[in-house]
Amino acid sequence: MPEMHAARRARAQEKIAALGCDAALITSLPNVRYLTGLVSSNAAVLLPASGPAVLATDSRYAEAAARDCADIELVSERGTEIALAALAGRRGARTLAFEAQEVTVERYEALQELGRGPQLVPLGRAIEELRTVKDETEIALLTRACAITCAAFAGVLPLITAGRSERALALALERAMTDHGADGPAFASIVASGPNGATPHHAPGERRLEPGDLITIDCGARLGGYHADMTRTVALGEPAGWQREIYEVVAAAQLAGIAAAVPGADLEAVDAAARDLIAAAGYGECFQHGLGHGVGLEVHEAPIIGYGRTGTLMDRVPVTVEPGIYLPGKGGVRIEDTLVVRAGAGAAGAAEILTATTKELLVL
Repeated sequence: MPEMHAARRARAQEKIAALGCDAALITSLPNVRYLTGLVSSNAAVLLPASGPAVLATDSRYAEAAARDCADIELVSERGTEIALAALAGRRGARTLAFEAQEVTVERYEALQELGRGPQLVPLGRAIEELRTVKDETEIALLTRACAITCAAFAGVLPLITAGRSERALALALERAMTDHGADGPAFASIVASGPNGATPHHAPGERRLEPGDLITIDCGARLGGYHADMTRTVALGEPAGWQREIYEVVAAAQLAGIAAAVPGADLEAVDAAARDLIAAAGYGECFQHGLGHGVGLEVHEAPIIGYGRTGTLMDRVPVTVEPGIYLPGKGGVRIEDTLVVRAGAGAAGAAEILTATTKELLVL
């Protein structure tokens, strides 16, 4: 889709010009993909404030670049960023913005050693800011990734039985996502059973599921570069009173967070909508991570919804809402959806929830 990528580069060029730089060197691979469509483990883009871009990659990807990015000048070099920085200097660029959040000190020093090359200026997260608001093509890919995630989750529910290990369940879930058409998992799936549920990012191990466990499953499919993210907590056998209590608190908090996720909403206020409810129930100290994050070409990207975060939500921004309660030594509950903030007919709007799996407590 050359036109779509050309439009994205044009918006990026406006930011480069506003910064007062002659050109920008884009080295973050998700940002390269966003601006060109090229999927590569070694690529960079030279984007002047005005005029055509130059894409650099090595011989492993040159044929794919020539095929998929035919509207962009191509340079085939192993050292992509050095080649493009030198080219910028030869073409008269005096200032070159670079992605300081991505470039290592070693690579920065190599760029500095170009001698009479352009002056390096931090670009900031300008491209990530452009990526925050998604077009309908991106949202369609994300919607399909979420549908695959839900189908795979439903497919492995019969496997949640006493004696099966966390790791075996995680592997089965990732195979199911691929079987349903995913390019692969969006991230390493989390299966946290019993007391392991008190660790938000527990790595699934050899612990075997037991009757009486709450089991938190955090998973997502990746499709066309776009990452789904969903968490459900299920019970193996009839849950105890304390388990139902924390599940109901988290479920109510999650609904409150989703309701607050409208265009124009302050990020901290969205977080507070869920966090304050959990705190009022007496579990404030048991929820210490952010409420959610953006999703797209990366599974964690802007905006970050959390305490102390500044900024507001906008129309067509996909985010997660994922409150949790974690009780050390006992277990935990997290419920997470991927949703798209949408403008409605009124002043606010309503979120479009992409992960449609039930949030009723499943007792297996």
